[in-house]
Amino acid sequence: MKQIDTRGLSCPQPVVLVNNEIQTGNVAFEVLLDSQASLENVARLLNKNKLKFEISDLGEHFIYHVNR
Repeated sequence: MKQIDTRGLSCPQPVVLVNNEIQTGNVAFEVLLDSQASLENVARLLNKNKLKFEISDLGEHFIYHVNR
């Protein structure tokens, strides 16, 4: 499964990286995030594209598990 590491990146970079992955047609991937703004913006993008995702809180960062 592809993993997109957006930790340490400021918006809009995480959104751009996730959008690029969505455009490839990949059916499942994970997104590593470490800021509240990125969490909200990426979730908005995933919802807009009608993608299902679950979140894991690992303390220092979060992971969105995305499945189409």
